[in-house]
Order: sequence, then C-alpha cells, then structure tokens
Amino acid sequence: MILDLQEVSLAFGGVQALNNVSLSVPEGAVKAIIGPNGAGKTTLFNLVSGFLQPQEGRIIFKGEEIQGQPAHLLAAQGIGRTFQLVQLFDHMTVLENVMVGCHRRGHAGLLSGALRLPWTFSEEKAIRQWAWEALEFVGLTDRAHQFAAVLPLGLKRLLEIARALAAQPTILLLDEPASGLDAMETERLRDMILSLKDMGITILLVEHDMSLTMEVAEEIAVLNYGRLIADGPPRAVQKNPEVIAAYLGTDWQA
Repeated sequence: MILDLQEVSLAFGGVQALNNVSLSVPEGAVKAIIGPNGAGKTTLFNLVSGFLQPQEGRIIFKGEEIQGQPAHLLAAQGIGRTFQLVQLFDHMTVLENVMVGCHRRGHAGLLSGALRLPWTFSEEKAIRQWAWEALEFVGLTDRAHQFAAVLPLGLKRLLEIARALAAQPTILLLDEPASGLDAMETERLRDMILSLKDMGITILLVEHDMSLTMEVAEEIAVLNYGRLIADGPPRAVQKNPEVIAAYLGTDWQA
C-alpha cells in the first residue's frame, strides 16, 4: 500500500469532520472517495496533503508516518493535489502557472536566481520544457500564453492537473476534477486518469460524477458524516444498502 490512514479523527469545534477513519490506497491504483457534501472528503485530502493535521490516528505514506509534516514537505515527497475550489495565479499565464509546479525539481535559490548565474538559464529552459509537456498531456498548449484568469472553469481544472503533474507526484489527489467540465472534457479526463494509472501514478479521487467514478476506480471508499461506511470494489459498494440510503439513492444505476 502506498497510503494508509489508521483510525484518523479530526473535529472542528463540535463538528466531527472525520471519525476514526481507516483506509488504504494500493500503489498504482485509482481509488475514489465518495459521499454527500460535508461527509469529510476534502478534509481527508487536506490531512493527507499536510494542510491540516489529525487529532488522532496515523497517516503512513510509502511506509513512513507523515502526520505533522507541512504541505510543502509532503509535496516534495511526491504527494500532489488539485483543489475543490480552483487555486491558480490568475495574472500569470497558463504556462507560468505550470512552471510553478516544477519548483521542487529545480535547484536555483533566491540569490542565484537574482544574480542570474549562467546555470540558472539552462534550468529555467528545462522547467519550461517540463511545464510544456504537462500542458501537452492535458491538451492546453494552445492556451499556454493566455492568462489563467480568462480560462473557463473546466479548463482551469485541467490546468490545475497539469501544474500538479509538473511536480512529478507518485500519488495525485484529485478533488472533484470533473466539476465544470462538459461531456467531451469529462471523457478526456477519464482517459487522462487511466493514462496516469498506466504511467504508474496512484490516483485518489473525490468525485460526484458517479458514471466517471465507476469507470475509473478500482476501489471506492464511502464517507458519511465523517465516518467510513463502505470500502471495496465499485460493484459491491454500489449495492451496499447503507451507501444507497446515504448517497446513491435507489434510482441510481451504473
């Protein structure tokens, strides 16, 4: 397993966001986290990526406990993510946004960059190339020199994925990546997720588009009011009475 959460809990005041949650993510797999709004899905992502810290429990990534480590150190260890609410630099170009994601692959510091030492030019060229390759993967090279602010929401989500990929993650946390995408963009996202899996990148996916989720996920964990109520293969989860009552509803069909 590349990621293990063991009896993880976190409360905000009197609200129990996660309650004794244990789940594992197999290396190289696509695992989905589903559940109604407020179930604790994004809180779980924030814990794994270091934006929040659990009050109880352990988070183990590649065999090492990581709870308590800040987000930038976890990103350097290979945990990449996108956000439910898109987080971009609106007044930077699409290409520049992705170049930001390459920061952990570069070695130039503030001083060497300010002095424009000769080797920093070759590093900047390499970073531009890495960023361009990430844009090619998500199909945004034609937008490379536009400001991020002018992109529609669906393309902003693809840009976030490109920026995360530029950091060469070993596990990628995708928080509602299909939100705002049209049918064609969602189909491209499906192919993208499966391609990333083929490349050996582990995917942890939060998504409300159940058709997409059932197509790409090998395992699905279900949260409800911060509690894990199911975890297993998609077809088994789909038939779980508690999951049907809490989230899917009786009319839903794959």
